[in-house]
This record gives sequence, C-alpha cells and structure tokens, in this order.
Amino acid sequence: MNAMPWTERKKESLWRRLSLAPLLPFSGLYATGACLNRKAFAAGLRKQRKLPCRVLSVGNIVVGGSGKTPTVAWLANQLAARGVAVAIASRGYGRKSAEPVVVVSDGQRLCADLDAAGDEPSLLARRCPGVPILVGPDRHALGMCAIEKFGTELLLLDDGFQHMGLLRDLDLITFDGSFGLGNGHVLPRGPLREPLSALARAHSFLILDGPLSEADEDTLRALAPDAGHFAARRVMKSVRTLWDGEEASAASLAGAKVGLLAGLANPENFRRSVEQLGALITAERYFPDHHPYEQKDLAGLETQAPLWLTTEKDAVKIRPEWDVARCLRVVEMDLELSDANAFLDALQNQLSRC
Repeated sequence: MNAMPWTERKKESLWRRLSLAPLLPFSGLYATGACLNRKAFAAGLRKQRKLPCRVLSVGNIVVGGSGKTPTVAWLANQLAARGVAVAIASRGYGRKSAEPVVVVSDGQRLCADLDAAGDEPSLLARRCPGVPILVGPDRHALGMCAIEKFGTELLLLDDGFQHMGLLRDLDLITFDGSFGLGNGHVLPRGPLREPLSALARAHSFLILDGPLSEADEDTLRALAPDAGHFAARRVMKSVRTLWDGEEASAASLAGAKVGLLAGLANPENFRRSVEQLGALITAERYFPDHHPYEQKDLAGLETQAPLWLTTEKDAVKIRPEWDVARCLRVVEMDLELSDANAFLDALQNQLSRC
C-alpha cells in the first residue's frame, strides 16, 4: 500500500533492521542537517522574523497523514466563531505559480485557482468560509499581507513546525494515534522529519484517532513536560457527489460495495474510516501524496466497483466534467474533540500570555 520501508510495522524484525541498516548513515546526515539548522537560528546566525500579530503553528514531526490540515481548518472556523480575526498561511505545496504571495481566499470569495494555490489551500478555502487564506514560501510576507489587507490578529501556519524563519507564539503538534512516532528513526530510515529532541519546542500535542502507545506518550512527556495533551478523532460526516454537491449521510454507506481512490501519504487512515462505516471495500487505487490527477488516472473505475470514494483533498484536483467522475463520491471529514472548549480555552490563554 505504501512504498516507504518504515510504514508497515513499528516493531521490526532483526532481518528487517539489518536489511535497512544501509539507510542509517543517510538518516544521520539528515538529522545532523536538521539540528544544525535549528542551532543556527538559536545562535542568531540565521535571522528569525516576528510578526505584529499572534502566530500559531500547526505541524508535525512525522511525514504525512497526521491530520494537520483538518486541524487547521477546524481551528480557523472555531476561532473565527469566537470573534478572532484569523487568517491561514500555507506554503502551497505543489502549486504551479511562482508568485511570492497569493491570496487564495479573501474570506468572501475564491481568488486563485488550483494551479496558483495548491491542493490543501484550495481545500481550506472550501472548508473555511470567512477566513482569508494565503500561500507562498515566505510566511512573514504572508503574515504582513494578511495584517494589512484583512486586519489579521492571529495567523495560523499550516505545516509550520519546521519553518524556523518565522517566530511563533505557539507550536501545536498533531499525531496519528495509531502510528505515533513510527520506528523512531529520521528520514530516510524512518518517518521523522527531525530528531525527537525537536519536540521540546512544542507547546501542545493533539492526538488524532488515538491513544498513542504508552512508550510514545512517555517520550512526549519526557521531551516536553509542560506541553498540553489533547485528543480528537476524524469523523466521516457525509458524502457528496462530485458534479453537483448533493449530500447524503455517511451512514448511507453501510453495506455498500465501494472502491477507494486517493493520493495520500498514509491511505490506511482513509481505509480504516470507511471500514468503520460498514462499507465493503472491493477495490483500491492509490497514488502518491499530492498527486496531480489526469483523466487517465480514473480509467476503468466503473468496471471495478459501482461506487468510488475519494477525499476532499483529492476531489479539488478531479474535474467534474470527466464522465467517469459520476461514480465518485467525496467523503466529508470533520474533527471531534473530547473537550473542544477546554482545548480552545487553553490555546487562547497561552496566546494571551505571549
């Protein structure tokens, strides 16, 4: 299902460890580079810039699939409902525009297409009506634009934990509870984007579809003893047609024979959520994360399953006019927190003390 060697099992056999041992020197080099980058900023050799507004980063330390973007969408909507003038800044991975600052949404209307925005910002624009969304490589420039154009009080960084060039007031780290810290190794031997010691920078942890293993929980508490721990779960709330947006409840999938179409870092989460609804998965077609769909990618779907499900992130890249798209349904996901108000209160209290 996934070609990366460290995604299959957290506990590895002796033979597996030996076979993957040649990757360890490369992991060492990657980890050294990440540490040197952080130390350069800490020593002032590389400059961190500060915005005249609060900055909350939502990121992770594990490659892909930890629920960062759904968390950003949920936070933006919840904070906006509390009267906070919030905007979202994203790198816009996969976008084709070279513009340094692109306003994807001004909070009232869509201002940029998929090529200019990238898939996740396009999804955020759909999920967060009323919230400005900006993309570009320089988060400081995005923040200044958000302040000047929209009076932003709080900038949410989508996938900002490794973006050291901008000072943050809070770093929220998300984890997939079933995967946790993986095998504990840094890329390419493992799934970590930085050594575990980087978690000492975190202010709060949000565990999705948990709990984490006891060992992973102990690691987080040892590295960031003062960080808050919160729990959430990803819930399928509805399915909609791709071409006209007609909705049905997610419960309507119970007993249905379906195929799964997705370009995700960890499609196992998607599969598990569909199975929990009682659907019968009879076919699967997966692509790499952020896959740019072409019509040929959907060829033959209707011969393999009568109904196919895809994610919101994938749906923004599939054209409704493609005939085969009529067998597709888009799964609408949402977050449910065990105590949403306590989580939001904690974040806002931390921000107020910054």
